[in-house]
Amino acid sequence: MHEIFFDQALETAKGLDDYLSKHGKPKGPLHGLPVSLKDQFHVKGVDTSMGYVGWIGTFEGKKGTGKEKVFESLMVEELRQLGAVLYVKTSVPHTLMCGETVNNIVGYTYNPTNRNLSSGGSSGGEGALISLGGSPVGFGTDIGGSIRIPAAFCGLYGLRPSTGRMPYEGMANSWDGAPGVLSVVGPLAPSPGALRLVTKGLLGTQPWLHDPLVHELPWRNEQEEAITKLAKEKKLCFAVMRHDGHVAPHPPVSRAVEETVKLVESLGHKVIEWKPPAHGELYSAVADCWNFDGGADGRKAFDLSGETPAPQVLLEERPQFNASQIMDTMVHKRALQKKYMEYWNSTEQSTGTGRPVDAVISPLAPFAAARPQGYTHYGYSIWVNLLDYTSVVVPVTKVNKTIDAKDANFKAIDEQDQKTQDTCKSPGCHREVTLLTAADDPEVYDGAHVAVQLVGRRLQEEKMLALASYLAEAKRP
Repeated sequence: MHEIFFDQALETAKGLDDYLSKHGKPKGPLHGLPVSLKDQFHVKGVDTSMGYVGWIGTFEGKKGTGKEKVFESLMVEELRQLGAVLYVKTSVPHTLMCGETVNNIVGYTYNPTNRNLSSGGSSGGEGALISLGGSPVGFGTDIGGSIRIPAAFCGLYGLRPSTGRMPYEGMANSWDGAPGVLSVVGPLAPSPGALRLVTKGLLGTQPWLHDPLVHELPWRNEQEEAITKLAKEKKLCFAVMRHDGHVAPHPPVSRAVEETVKLVESLGHKVIEWKPPAHGELYSAVADCWNFDGGADGRKAFDLSGETPAPQVLLEERPQFNASQIMDTMVHKRALQKKYMEYWNSTEQSTGTGRPVDAVISPLAPFAAARPQGYTHYGYSIWVNLLDYTSVVVPVTKVNKTIDAKDANFKAIDEQDQKTQDTCKSPGCHREVTLLTAADDPEVYDGAHVAVQLVGRRLQEEKMLALASYLAEAKRP
């Protein structure tokens, strides 16, 4: 946790009790529900540091603006309108650009299930707190996996909506205004029902009236009902991506993918292989979009205090793009999106349903959770951001040291592939790790959560949440 404001929360709760007594009905669909927030949300009377020492006691690093204690993000106002009780803001990696959570304010945020591992990032504090039972539901953001990574690592469900579906107005951010790949807000929770509750509630506040980037798309019951009907009629077709062509998943991740495939098939649905356009182009385009300013925004924030950035944050110092280069990158990105769109359309010929694939089953990361300073490959999450698809993380299993043995016949594609596989080998498996003396134990991953993601097309939040609920219900004994 970065900030706690329990007194404010108790005051809010008392006001909600008074409202209920006076009106005989709840204030809204989230009446009395404690909701935690990633430390990008501005809350009146509460600091927003976003992991930067130099932001403490300021408004996004600026002193004396008058906004330090009075400004609130639009979603904070909407959550209050719905009756939520806000009480805590959770840890993030400085810059937000990291699949682990580490900063010079609170240090490293470990995984609460297996403390040899990371809780993920950049919404790692949310993932850890909710997994521990310290929050029933919370909100993070995602520009490269930052909702889905902590959800997967901490055994939670997490929704990455498409851009323009949920309000982002008034949030603190890194590289604000960069047009390439936009950050989105989404929920994390122990159940898909909780994701649905808060998402539907927020859309009911009509955020498009106050955020110019939000589409006027209320919650669409008809989409949820249509996919649920097809599921009951055993008329769905999923695709499975077992390998992204660059880095192989660890054995427990591959096992989780196969268990999900078998579950879907046991329910009477078809699964086909996902063989899309090469993902390497997507990865390169994401890297360009993240670095339009050559890392200047992050360096400026670090310079406020003179602090040293953590070694694992994705902060590159490179020449800034000029306007023509940015435009060329955006045209290239659009072409990649079009190419992938047409591939998805083409699967209609293979599904047997008369429709293209309903969702893709994919790893979210190559490992169950990253070891400290060991996040070697972001490819399984960032392709979704470049294409702006909707994705929901679904917990599947836990690592079992007796059945998840390293593949003795593994042959790496390249150095990065080998390096990623070596993080599940022991002893002394990857570059020096000093945060935990147990990091080289051969049982380092045992008991860690393992998840997959279900990926849908743009703005398919209702559909993907319904599919997550369907699989969650089917998994119950």
